[in-house]
Amino acid sequence: MRLLKSPEFDRAFRGGSRARADHLLVVCVEGRREHTRLGLSVGKRIFKLAKDRNRLKRCLREAFRLAYGSLPKGVDLVIVPAGPGVRPSVEQAQKELVYLANKAHAR
Repeated sequence: MRLLKSPEFDRAFRGGSRARADHLLVVCVEGRREHTRLGLSVGKRIFKLAKDRNRLKRCLREAFRLAYGSLPKGVDLVIVPAGPGVRPSVEQAQKELVYLANKAHAR
């Protein structure tokens, strides 16, 4: 499942705990469902071209899919690239996602 609506993102950014690493920033907030949900925020400041933003989002969705079993249950996660031009591989994104989600959830 994914976060798609603006109020869901607002709730995460206002009340969520954050953790940051080399490639990603993860915002974690307790969800209203029993399963973990994913939201992606990749703005034009990060990548100017839509094809580059979409490629990064595909990479992050795949990392979430592969890491799903290792993530905390019942939370909403919003993933934001750490800076302009950040291009993690799926493996890097998966490792950072698991580490950051567990770190943010523990706060």
